[in-house]
Amino acid sequence: MYRVTREIHFCYGHRLLNYNGKCRNLHGHNGKAVIALEAPELDKLGMVVDFSLMKKIVQTWIDDTLDHKMILHRDDPVLPELRRQNEPVVVVETNPTAENIAKMIFDYAKGQGLPVVEVVLWETENSFATYRPN
Repeated sequence: MYRVTREIHFCYGHRLLNYNGKCRNLHGHNGKAVIALEAPELDKLGMVVDFSLMKKIVQTWIDDTLDHKMILHRDDPVLPELRRQNEPVVVVETNPTAENIAKMIFDYAKGQGLPVVEVVLWETENSFATYRPN
């Protein structure tokens, strides 16, 4: 099995609803997504996937969709005010934990036909979450 990975750095804000800790408040992170792709065989060029294609597909989506945006649950009471002020917000159906954001990135890459097997989202330099389907 062959594996390639790409790191993508981006900034985002969020908060967790119904959470009893610091993350219940609006705050931001300098995140790093590590996307791993695997294939049992290499293509005719000797690659799993060209790194530039990974960048074009996944990094472009992260830059356009998540970078410098607030990622908030659809029931977050601050949403109306942020929308009123035309602040960039990504609304999600789940609590915007590192685990759920990793899955969001995984699902996007998979939906684009990439042979993604795992996404690791570093929320801080010491803490990360991994999504890998069974």
